[in-house]
Amino acid sequence: MDNEKNAKEKNELELANVRARKNTGLIQSQERRSVRAIRRNTMTKDFEFKKENLKIIPLGGLLEIGKNITVFEYGNEIIIVDCGIAFPEDDMLGIDLVIPDITYLEKNKEKIKGLVITHGHEDHIGAIPYLLKQINIPIYTTSLTAGLIQNKLEEHKLLRKTKIKVVQKGQTINLGKMKVEFIRSCHSIPDAVILAIHTPIGTVIHTGDFKIDYTPIDGETMDIGRLAELGNKGVVALLSDSTNSERKGYTMSESSVGEVFDKLFLNCSKRIVVATFSSNVHRVQQIVNSAVKMGRKVAICGRSMINMIETARELGYIEAPENVFIDIDMIKSYPDEQLVIITTGSQGEAMSALTRMAAGDHRKVEITPNDLIIISATPIPGNEKLVSKVIDDLMKIGAEVVYSALADIHVSGHACQEEQKLMISLVRPKYFIPVHGEYRQLVAHSETAKKVGVDPQNIFMTTNGRILEIGESGARLTGTVPFGRILVDGLGVGDVGNIVLRDRQHLSQDGLIIIVIAMDSSTGEIISGPDVISRGFVYVRESENLMDDVKKTVKEEIQKCEEKHITDWTTIKTALKENLRDYVYQKTKRNPMILPIIMDV
Repeated sequence: MDNEKNAKEKNELELANVRARKNTGLIQSQERRSVRAIRRNTMTKDFEFKKENLKIIPLGGLLEIGKNITVFEYGNEIIIVDCGIAFPEDDMLGIDLVIPDITYLEKNKEKIKGLVITHGHEDHIGAIPYLLKQINIPIYTTSLTAGLIQNKLEEHKLLRKTKIKVVQKGQTINLGKMKVEFIRSCHSIPDAVILAIHTPIGTVIHTGDFKIDYTPIDGETMDIGRLAELGNKGVVALLSDSTNSERKGYTMSESSVGEVFDKLFLNCSKRIVVATFSSNVHRVQQIVNSAVKMGRKVAICGRSMINMIETARELGYIEAPENVFIDIDMIKSYPDEQLVIITTGSQGEAMSALTRMAAGDHRKVEITPNDLIIISATPIPGNEKLVSKVIDDLMKIGAEVVYSALADIHVSGHACQEEQKLMISLVRPKYFIPVHGEYRQLVAHSETAKKVGVDPQNIFMTTNGRILEIGESGARLTGTVPFGRILVDGLGVGDVGNIVLRDRQHLSQDGLIIIVIAMDSSTGEIISGPDVISRGFVYVRESENLMDDVKKTVKEEIQKCEEKHITDWTTIKTALKENLRDYVYQKTKRNPMILPIIMDV
């Protein structure tokens, strides 16, 4: 019996051990599955919540006026906002245009989803043809801006190759992981928009050029409600126009200029010539309105003005009776009191229509004392002397001239400080980036942002080429990308650099002396010459003695080379330039460019 009892207990113990091992294995298996599940969940959470940084890279428009272009890059996708030109500075002799360096975009062209344009001014669209010649990408913009871009592309024979998508204000377009919303804005040209760029890390707002006008000519007020709505939802960053950031108060409404035009046109028996920016369609509309009220015909002068008005009329942005506009060739068929001429040249540009009229060189319009000239613009910084000269020349002819110092015939298209405060208060961005301005303007805009509560640590005063990265952990300036300016001279793009500009400046200031010598290459003996040709240095007939002395100096230097058995022409040329430069400076205190030419005989 004892044996049977022991065997039964032993079996029960073994069975209990087996059950325990099974339970332990089950628990371990469950633990392993739990660990694997936790790991999977952790990996899924990392995959779901770890986002890449948004890169904001301005390639132009900072610390300068013009050449506006900004890159928004998220992951492997890029959106470009605007692509404009800048006008050459005084020391850029012979240069027609300045465009941004797009080396970074060329290296990353497979990432680019599209080019988005805020409005149709040259400093925002002028460089598009040069970009498209290197990278073929679609363009997204509003109606009038699209029409102006089409005109440019047609001139460059790029229209058929380019896709231009017209976007309505209030519409949102999908460009990969980023979406761009077009928000109605106000500026000195119709169809200007503010861009809300919706990215995986949040919404970024780019204002483009803007002002807050409650009584715009076309009735298209800024969509302040939508900006406030986006502000309530949360805006990561605001890039805002800084042009008028140094001016206090508000910018006057464009409609206020129309009242001034009406007063000037009323009871005026003279022919009226109005110069303004060709792109200011609202201004042109008000000039036309005043002309219609007073029963005057309107003629257009200046190629850019003609192109702009034709495009605006075709798209319905300028409204006027059909018989109001006449060809410029028909102006002699009408008495002065029935004519208005709208022209370019409000900035005193050298070849503009108004400048040629003032100089008496215009083929179709001759200014007389019976003309009232209205310059409906203020001089862009740097153009003051040019504008003053045109005004003086017009007054010397006897014409009556009205300009911004005498009447309120111009208002800006850019926001002043109080409007900038309203924009920041509506949007309430986490990060603020002042754009579109020179350094002092960016500083002033930063100070305005601080006054309305933006954390100074969240204001980024960046520069062209700097990368601003914004992510979940914050924002910081990181590296740089290639940037700069490409000079356009005629059909040449980028073939004029600092060395060429320096030579042009040297020639313009000091002139040129060319030394021509025919030599026997084997003996180094002078066969003929030296002949001396001077341009922009001295008038040869009145300085024959100086030229004779130059020839004598050249002969003496070549004789020294012969005595030293120097036959290398490069060495001879260098010696000629150095010694002749010293001699000429000693005699004249001038430093002309010296160019020796040695011919082998």
